[in-house]
Amino acid sequence: MASTEHIDNNRISGLTNAVFNAIFLMYTVICISPLLLVFMVSITDEKTLNTNGFSFFPQKFSSMAYQYIVSDLGQIIRSYGISIFITVAGTALSVLITALFAYPLSRKEFKYRGFFSFLVFFTMLFSGGLVPWFMVYAKFLKWSNTINVLIFPMLLTPVFVIIMKTFFSTTIPNSIVESAKMDGASDFRVFYSIILRLSTPVLATIGLFDSLNYWNDWFTSMMFITKNELTPLQFLLYRVQSSLTYLIQISSQTGQGSLTMADLPGQSARMALCVVAIGPIILAYPFFQKYFVKGLTIGAIKG
Repeated sequence: MASTEHIDNNRISGLTNAVFNAIFLMYTVICISPLLLVFMVSITDEKTLNTNGFSFFPQKFSSMAYQYIVSDLGQIIRSYGISIFITVAGTALSVLITALFAYPLSRKEFKYRGFFSFLVFFTMLFSGGLVPWFMVYAKFLKWSNTINVLIFPMLLTPVFVIIMKTFFSTTIPNSIVESAKMDGASDFRVFYSIILRLSTPVLATIGLFDSLNYWNDWFTSMMFITKNELTPLQFLLYRVQSSLTYLIQISSQTGQGSLTMADLPGQSARMALCVVAIGPIILAYPFFQKYFVKGLTIGAIKG
């Protein structure tokens, strides 16, 4: 009788797994389909797009969109390097500064915890505005056309400070910190040797958010960067998109010249821009994913 129940439980478990696998497979297809459609549109002939619209199976392929984007391959490679550098350096510095700010706020013995917590919360509601922000970096610090201006404006995000402070307060046991201090460890030793080692999930989560912010940022470059050698990828793609839109408008208004509106890679170039810009983030996400899974399972096992 017991063996029969065991077999029935296995059958139920197998059926449940099959249902969940089918659900997740459908969800995966739904998530991947837009990316696949973007890629297929990027390699579709512009006239075909204007006639038949978007399709997963285009009737005529064309690489004109990518040829238009990489017409200056040297600048593309240079901009890729700038974007990768500011993303890596900015993310590392941002995570470190956020952790250094959030950890004291999570300690009840910190005398000015309430005051600095109020400052973090206040900046979430009010800001100095665009003009003072520009004047501080351009006029006071004189960081226009420097790599610093691409990193420091987004170095500290109040929401990320609150998230990390909450993690430190609810996940790191006070007994570990107290025992380390009883053994003679300083606050910095506790922070670097204990707190950071136990906070990998939240550090990876904030790191992914920071990397997305740095990688996708183009507005800062538009405000402060005029040199081509310091142009990040996103701002370069924005300039390509703007020039392409201008050419299409001029072509449609005049109706003259060797290029017509149907010949210019309008929709396909926009999709090609998305493909070019999203590549490194797709490659970086699997590295962070395992830490997300670890963060979800923290506290799930007792004993």
